[in-house]
Amino acid sequence: MTTLRGNAPAARAFQAAAAGGIMHHAWLLAGPQGVGKASFAREAAIDMLARATGELGPDRTRALVDAGSHPDYRVLDRLPKDGKPDADLARSITIAQVRSLQPLFATTPSLGPRRVVLIDAVDDLERAGANALLKNLEEPPAGTIFLLISHAPGRLLPTIRSRCRLLRFEPLTGEDMLAALSDLLPESSGDEREALVRAGAGSPGRALRFAGLDLDKIDAALGQIARHGDRDNTERVRLMRALSLKAAQPRYEAFLDRVPTFIAEQAPYRNGPALRTALDAYDQARSIAASARALSLDAGGTVFELAGVVARLAR
Repeated sequence: MTTLRGNAPAARAFQAAAAGGIMHHAWLLAGPQGVGKASFAREAAIDMLARATGELGPDRTRALVDAGSHPDYRVLDRLPKDGKPDADLARSITIAQVRSLQPLFATTPSLGPRRVVLIDAVDDLERAGANALLKNLEEPPAGTIFLLISHAPGRLLPTIRSRCRLLRFEPLTGEDMLAALSDLLPESSGDEREALVRAGAGSPGRALRFAGLDLDKIDAALGQIARHGDRDNTERVRLMRALSLKAAQPRYEAFLDRVPTFIAEQAPYRNGPALRTALDAYDQARSIAASARALSLDAGGTVFELAGVVARLAR
């Protein structure tokens, strides 16, 4: 398998089961969003299929999977609305998608004794689709391994959870985050990667949403405000002007996400009244950011207000 960063215990447990020759037919890969569950599942599928076919080999297996043409590999995920590639994704994985697997299950695997079905994420199944999947888990088709990705396993049908072997995925350590971001963003600066590690909070997927948005500069401005209070509003005005332009919308969105987590990062270093100030500021920042999105509030005013909340952290 290709080296993936973090979650070594989950990887070892799965590899030990694969090496043992008898695989459980359904695996539930559970953990926070963006920590590598889907990447792990895809690599595990390629590895299993390559082992099963023997002569085909891992490189050819990967090429077929990449092209979407491996006959023994199927992915169910949310599809674009109305079948248009550039449309928003549907809210759920439908029962029709689950039922589309039945012709596949009516035959034996094509290239070897094993096939893999990956569902990303099983949380997105509509209720009827979940019930249809349950029938397949209760009477698994011969040679079929199900890899079910879940960001919120507690919301799944208990009967689905009970038929799966659980693989628990955790947020990555800072060291693994840096290594993952170095792999994914080799051209980024050290300062940017450090800022992305903080913003990602253990999730490379979350961190990547901020890539290329000068998050390190936003963090530097927030740090300056938090340390000195910005009594003359110089930093707040600078942020407001930089983030309120239409072209800066992605950076503004990143700012809305970043401010509450920036404040939360300060809490462990405080106690007494200073800690209460940070906790209150965190709640207020979350509320302002949520309102800004829901009500499409003025970007400049929102940036200025949030920066003012950060200024309350100054001692």
